[in-house]
Amino acid sequence: MGFNFKASLKKWGVVAAVPLFAACSSMSPGMHLNTQGSSSSGSAQGGEGALTNATLKPITPQLVKAEREIREKQVTQDISKLLGKPAPYTIAAGDVLSIVVWDHPELSNSSTSGGAGPIGLGSDASTAATTAPPAGFIVDQDGMIQFPYAGELKVEGMTQDQARNALRTKLGKYLKDPKVTLRIQSYRSKRVYVDGEVKSPGLQAINDIPMTLLEAINRAGGVLPTGDQSQVVVNRGGTNYHINLPQLVQRGVNPASIMLADGDVVRVRSRDESKVFVSGEVVQPRALPMYNGRLSLNEALGESGGVNPLSGDGSQIYVVRRAGTDQIVYQLDGKAPGALAMAEGFELYPKDVVYVAATPLANWHRTISLILPGALSSAVGAAGTIGPAR
Repeated sequence: MGFNFKASLKKWGVVAAVPLFAACSSMSPGMHLNTQGSSSSGSAQGGEGALTNATLKPITPQLVKAEREIREKQVTQDISKLLGKPAPYTIAAGDVLSIVVWDHPELSNSSTSGGAGPIGLGSDASTAATTAPPAGFIVDQDGMIQFPYAGELKVEGMTQDQARNALRTKLGKYLKDPKVTLRIQSYRSKRVYVDGEVKSPGLQAINDIPMTLLEAINRAGGVLPTGDQSQVVVNRGGTNYHINLPQLVQRGVNPASIMLADGDVVRVRSRDESKVFVSGEVVQPRALPMYNGRLSLNEALGESGGVNPLSGDGSQIYVVRRAGTDQIVYQLDGKAPGALAMAEGFELYPKDVVYVAATPLANWHRTISLILPGALSSAVGAAGTIGPAR
């Protein structure tokens, strides 16, 4: 058996290249955290994709419990100014009244503003608001109506019953025991606007049915599947009130107790405005919308196909969260017992970044491929050709 010099050279070339390639693995691409020293904090190494001023926290059952307690105790915006009890509708400028004096048909709806012809009593507010002024008694800008014998009568701020009694008192000076029926024919004075992820955005007139937040959303056709019920904004007088409907129900607050007022603007935000980003060694890196303000780490990984079995390191699953000018990096060891339960209990926040690191072998392979394109495959091929000398 002779000595095959060419085969031996290839063999020793591969062996000699291994230390060089191993040294290059320290420069492998991706996110690297220097966790030397304290186990609860660390600083990022330099280079592209490095994290500076980052605090590293391992995800443990104690951390999951503490995070849950912080969420439950989280102070929400004071919405006490929006809460109230339903009150009877009060007449305001622009409303149209239908007035009937029994046994005196000549007085019933005998005066109109604008000379419009009569319309049926069942006309809705949206039709009345976009057509010519209807027959009836329109409340002018001063809150007054004019009625035969009674003259000018201020009805602004009165309920239907109060306005009817006031008109009866005035007519009683000229008619014996007048019987009056007064009702609001068209509600045109008060309105709210519903915008965003609802089926039919637009104007909603306030009528005798109390205009609660849920009433306004339901009149607009309800929240679309793309809407986020945890991101409902009510603008009143230039102030935005952020309302989390599922959280209110969880805390025992009935959303129907939120009363809207004239001029309020309700906007239901899209789920796309609150996303979580999953990257690194997962099967399908993607941006995930939250479900009514909730998404767990387990759900985020599941929606992305899980950790890549060929290149992902299940012991290095990170959640990067911005906290002011600093960043907090949470690390989950997916190979530890109970990791799935901890991942399910760990709630994500909007704009969180979930990152799965690559295995050392995958990093080594990529580094070699970047430095010496084709060198790894050539070396493996060379090693495969080494055989017994002939």
